[in-house]
Amino acid sequence: MIDDRTEPVRTRDPARRYRILTATADLVARNGFNSVSMADIGAASGITGSAIYRHFDSKSAVLVELFDIAIDRLLADAERTLDSGIGLEQALRELVDGQIEFVVGKREVAQVYHNEIHNLPEDDRRRLRRKQRLYIEEWVHLVDELRTDLDDGEARAVVHAAIGALQSTLFHSVGLPVERLRQILADSALAVLGVSSTTT
Repeated sequence: MIDDRTEPVRTRDPARRYRILTATADLVARNGFNSVSMADIGAASGITGSAIYRHFDSKSAVLVELFDIAIDRLLADAERTLDSGIGLEQALRELVDGQIEFVVGKREVAQVYHNEIHNLPEDDRRRLRRKQRLYIEEWVHLVDELRTDLDDGEARAVVHAAIGALQSTLFHSVGLPVERLRQILADSALAVLGVSSTTT
């Protein structure tokens, strides 16, 4: 007699993958990439270190996915904002809000990206840097259109200064309530961009 029962197909648990990504961001932000082992990540994720290899080939592969998710989200939000047809000033406000969500809402990922991208394989590092440049170009495009008093080089300088202002609190705690911090960061970046912090 032929047993036509089939073995259940094992699927990778997306919730477990998310826990691995979250644990990696937290551990690497606190301790640095080279001080965190797969066993550490596994323990923080509630699995063994060896079980991580069912999801990721290496520790750097975990970082690559973390960074891809973060940059893809920023880039998609920026493209959606530019395609929405809203006014230039409001579009810049939304880009600022998106960057604040990254810096404040995804603080550990932002810290790790800033400090650890050099630990990635060169091909991944270059690919991520290209995405980052595309994201910056969305900002520059808006500033070029809005600030006709600036040439392209000046517009780029303004954009980098604004993003620098937003990322200025990544590595120290200012002790402010989160919503107050978000407001101060938004006001500071918009002032650099030459945009009113309130709609008229």
